[in-house]
Amino acid sequence: MNASVVLTVAASKRLIARGVAAHPIVERAMRKGLIVIGRGTTNAFVAEELLGEPIDRGAYAAGFIDKHWNINRRVGETPEIILEAGRPYTGDADKALAALGAGDVVIKGGNALDPWGVVGVLLASDSGGTVGRYIPSAVARGVDIVIPISVSKSIHSSIVDLSAEMGSGRIALHAGLACGLFPLHGHIVTEIEALRLLAEVDAAHVTSNGVGAGHGSVSLFLSGEEDGVQRAFAIAEELADETDVELAGRV
Repeated sequence: MNASVVLTVAASKRLIARGVAAHPIVERAMRKGLIVIGRGTTNAFVAEELLGEPIDRGAYAAGFIDKHWNINRRVGETPEIILEAGRPYTGDADKALAALGAGDVVIKGGNALDPWGVVGVLLASDSGGTVGRYIPSAVARGVDIVIPISVSKSIHSSIVDLSAEMGSGRIALHAGLACGLFPLHGHIVTEIEALRLLAEVDAAHVTSNGVGAGHGSVSLFLSGEEDGVQRAFAIAEELADETDVELAGRV
């Protein structure tokens, strides 16, 4: 059986968040490990799924793009969320970073996804932000990195090549913030992986964007056993009215 669906920006974020929560690596860490959820709009949805309750999504966003590359003025109002065995971590964040090891998870969103499966993360902070704080230690210690990102962020260029050219000190003219671009590798969860995890269907990315309510949307073609396709279609219908993150303020 097959089907076609359209996911709004918010529906995609919620679907991806549910996929992350259903990922075996994350489920294992929710039982007996540490999970660090980096800031970001999609990660705000991930945090809600793992906590089982809503958060202030507007404060959890970090950088964002409207017609500029901007930073959320509310960054810092909500600290990075850390879970220990599925419960909010009450200790010092630096101690959690020092304790991260194999079996633990860092969840980090991205800004671009290239054809080779590399995710690009824009870096506005001179210290590298969340990437600089967590990723080197995670890679060194064998911590799993889970990357929630929409297929709408697919690009045709190489993230590795772009990262060698960009950087805040190299961009002469810039709309908003001048940024570097970090190549990030890990367990990528797009709408496609989410639907495979949640409904056991194959999904193909057909188109991106649209007009009106479809602005920023993604269209997917689903195929698989009838029960799975029906389940995936029902999920897409359920998420049709999901509300997106509201951001206020920019640089």
